[in-house]
Amino acid sequence: MQTQQRQRQSAVRAGRGRPRRERPSAKRVLDLTLGSALLALTAPLLATGAAVLAARRPPGGVLTHSPRVGQDGHVFVLRSLRTRRLRLDLLSRLPYVVRGDLSLVGPEPLTPDEAEAGRAAYPGTSPAARHWRQELKPGLTGLAQVRSRSGMPWDEPALLDQHYAEHHGVGLDLAILARSVHAPLREAARGLTRRGKARLSDTDHRLSGYSATEEVGSVSTD
Repeated sequence: MQTQQRQRQSAVRAGRGRPRRERPSAKRVLDLTLGSALLALTAPLLATGAAVLAARRPPGGVLTHSPRVGQDGHVFVLRSLRTRRLRLDLLSRLPYVVRGDLSLVGPEPLTPDEAEAGRAAYPGTSPAARHWRQELKPGLTGLAQVRSRSGMPWDEPALLDQHYAEHHGVGLDLAILARSVHAPLREAARGLTRRGKARLSDTDHRLSGYSATEEVGSVSTD
């Protein structure tokens, strides 16, 4: 009997000594599910883009390499496709979202020099104080990116990123993602409309059998 009690006590002590696994946050669940789905859907497009770039042999290679500062000051090398077409450079960063270095939505990923300059902007803080950027993972897109074209003085990237850090949530992330998708689609639609108007001439509205000489003659006789 005493032996069984000792075994139970040792088992309880062993269980207490084990670190508890934290449940993933709703933001992390969104990054994993939606990030994995987007990566699977865009993988053929990314492979095609990489093949086209490899055939052109751009200087520096197919990928760009840049150190970036992530959550808790973690520095990682961010690799992106060396192209802006169809936003393939951003889509090529989806593996970092699945891995956990990036989030779908968050502040702009800064280089170590940019992060150091941001910390230097707050000289009154103690060395142990953490900058608000370190509390969040940087993102593929963010509030600053979708509001950058408004031109309003309160839409400065630093202020928008700080506002996001103070009010971030799944609802705001979904709204930013929807805006990020809607904006390029709207621009593409406008581009197609402008091209169609440029090709359209006045003669396309004239009736069949219309003769330009008749119009000239009628004008001269009047």
